[in-house]
Amino acid sequence: MLHTISGFDRIGEENAFAVLARAGELAATGRDIINLGIGQPDFKTPAHIVEAAIKALRDGHHGYTPATGIPELREAVARRTLTTTGIEVSPDNIIVVPGGKVTMFAAILMFGEPGANILYPDPGFPIYRSMIEFTGAEPVAVPIREENGFAFSADETLALITPQTRLLILNSPANPTGGVTPRAEIEKLVAGLERFPDVAIMSDEIYDVMTYDGEEHVSLLTFPEIRDRLIVLNGWSKTWAMTGWRMGWSIWPDGLYDKVRKLAVNAWSCVNAPSQYAGIAAIDGPQDAVHEMIAAFDKRRKVVTEILNALPGVSCITPKGAFYAFPNISQTGRKAKPLASALLEEAGVALIGGPDFGIYGEGYIRVSYANSEENIRKAVERVGEFLGNG
Repeated sequence: MLHTISGFDRIGEENAFAVLARAGELAATGRDIINLGIGQPDFKTPAHIVEAAIKALRDGHHGYTPATGIPELREAVARRTLTTTGIEVSPDNIIVVPGGKVTMFAAILMFGEPGANILYPDPGFPIYRSMIEFTGAEPVAVPIREENGFAFSADETLALITPQTRLLILNSPANPTGGVTPRAEIEKLVAGLERFPDVAIMSDEIYDVMTYDGEEHVSLLTFPEIRDRLIVLNGWSKTWAMTGWRMGWSIWPDGLYDKVRKLAVNAWSCVNAPSQYAGIAAIDGPQDAVHEMIAAFDKRRKVVTEILNALPGVSCITPKGAFYAFPNISQTGRKAKPLASALLEEAGVALIGGPDFGIYGEGYIRVSYANSEENIRKAVERVGEFLGNG
């Protein structure tokens, strides 16, 4: 019998992909399946970005690139960061990675080990906890509560930090809740972190442009007092509908940058060359498609909130960011994961049970409104019929 290290027995996964696979299996049998489970825009990558990749291939960009990304792309990311945050960052602090998860992997691997603990949002992106457990570190859940509008509490977060805490993971706008943490709460957290100078911070800002109702995204980059221990995660997947291109970027402090560069050399060498040229086109090209996509999400989130609140036993606060709603289904008397499974198998609606996002996710399901308004209405109607027949 082969023996693997214990970390591989602890590693988890992202159940949204399992739901996507099962939905595909059911659809292949002729079932009409509406997928409100997967977290990806239902829009195509804008044509000028696709053309940039094709041109790069035709121009002969077929070889290795620097492990950190081609200089032109890192310069484009620096320009974009200045535009969106008002903060100048050096291209020499930026690394291009094959998807946002890679930044999580690198940061958690860098700080996680037995005897350490890492704080992460719960409910939150499931890979946070999975990777923390893989390293042998203790995952410490920071509760993300509905009564706070699914924003984190600075006081509650700071109270969880111990001498064993090595890394704090933050996410706003947030997956799976759609919560956006207000500036005042972030300022309070940053001020409190002055008491814990040895705790690194990873800020997952992949949904930075997706805020609504006048909410602002507050980048942790705007706080110079933590820049020397801040890792920022971002990328192309959500903003430019490029999930399958596997393109992310991260911004690292000077003291950590060479460590992650070496990890890149050891693990993935570099991101594929033509996609990097597409990344430049995404940042520097017209943003009309981005604005149209966000406007569509804004309209859909209002629709999905209204019709979810009309269901028996369901309540849903209006999400302020990303493209997810996180309705409370506790009054239906059903557990979230069995309900989500039954809705897929019996009603043909793919959703994700809240516990797939953490221990505080029970009583909720995640609804991705990255689908057409027609499909959203049809799907929620099916959910209502299922609950009514229960």
